[in-house]
Amino acid sequence: MDAAHLFRSTLEPSQLARLYRSVRENTGRLAAPLSDADATVQSMPDASPAKWHLAHTTWFFETMVLIPYLPGYRAFDASFNFLFNSYYESVGARQPRPSRGVLTRPTLQTVYRYRAHVDAAINNMLQATASPSSAELIELGCHHEQQHQELLLTDILHLFAQNPLRPVYKSPEPLAVETRQSSQAAYVTFEGGLVTIGHSGDGFAFDCEGPRHQVYIEPYRVADRLVTNREWLEFIADGGYRNPLLWLSAGWARVLADSWTAPLYWEERDGEFWTMTLRGAQPVDPDAPVTHVSYFEADAFATWAGRRLPTEAEWETAAKGLPQEGNFADSGRLRPKRATSTNQLVQMFGDVWEWTRSAYLPYPRFVPAEGAIGEYNGKFMSGQFVLRGGSCATPADHIRATYRNFFPPETRWQFSGVRLAEDHHA
Repeated sequence: MDAAHLFRSTLEPSQLARLYRSVRENTGRLAAPLSDADATVQSMPDASPAKWHLAHTTWFFETMVLIPYLPGYRAFDASFNFLFNSYYESVGARQPRPSRGVLTRPTLQTVYRYRAHVDAAINNMLQATASPSSAELIELGCHHEQQHQELLLTDILHLFAQNPLRPVYKSPEPLAVETRQSSQAAYVTFEGGLVTIGHSGDGFAFDCEGPRHQVYIEPYRVADRLVTNREWLEFIADGGYRNPLLWLSAGWARVLADSWTAPLYWEERDGEFWTMTLRGAQPVDPDAPVTHVSYFEADAFATWAGRRLPTEAEWETAAKGLPQEGNFADSGRLRPKRATSTNQLVQMFGDVWEWTRSAYLPYPRFVPAEGAIGEYNGKFMSGQFVLRGGSCATPADHIRATYRNFFPPETRWQFSGVRLAEDHHA
């Protein structure tokens, strides 16, 4: 399994060992509040049980690193290659994704033993100084697991939202809601022209973030903050979910088929909207960023507002040089928070993933890595849209301005929101 086309790891062996230990321990902390039942149930085909996330990330290290690079390594359980492979066709057959929730066995306790078995072997490899190729794959595996940490949180939220008891993942106390209203969004102007986007190649990046290349963009303006729940309530009140003229054809078909009338998890109680969060059911904070909306909803809202969504080149150009700080999973809040318009870009990182109007396609000169790792990103470059910036469920050290998240346009269960843009005519 050749890692030569991934990236060149710049981490010293001790740094890589610390990264691996930190990521694996954090996954354990995220899963700690869950019972075996919590970790086993699958709430919909797009979500995976927490137990599956715990095992699949471990399977990645075992299959991609230990089996090919550690002589004498013995797999924990040969059946796990079928149970916990995700989508790697070249690795073999696998449990169908919509049926991951039927895996009542192995037990959660067995999965934790599996993680310990693989951790011991990886630690032995790192102590003996891993080869450059295996070191690259270990680092990739750490970032892969951070992706699954976010998925674990979003999938648990979706699962708990289906339970009429509305169970809480963390601290049921309501978060304080400020009474001060967010100011009107302002727009920041960018001159456009020939810009360079994509990862520079220094340090870790997923293969889809490169190669670095030039793009020509017209002058444009970007909202200094995210769209809020208050603004979304205005969209709802104005018949936004009832007006087909605002919607793409496929989006309007989804509105009708699934009876969309508000963002996912919103429900009316005595004339007020509440939403499900990882802290349980909470009143909708009018001035926090709207979240759990699809690309179709984001595009319809932008049309209603007389604006549009930014392209990913516009977003990355606007984010260039900004500190990559924000409300990430590390804060423990696990819910978007409000920001005040300041005529400067805020909330570019954290809070919610921001839909762009860009289809998820390969950059010029993109070539997938050889072998099974080549299936990581490239095979999904069809029918999906790019999101940028990370969310309140993203690990803080996992995000970059060049990071390209991607989901189908109907996806709503992720922490996805909206930043508006518009063309600028001097």
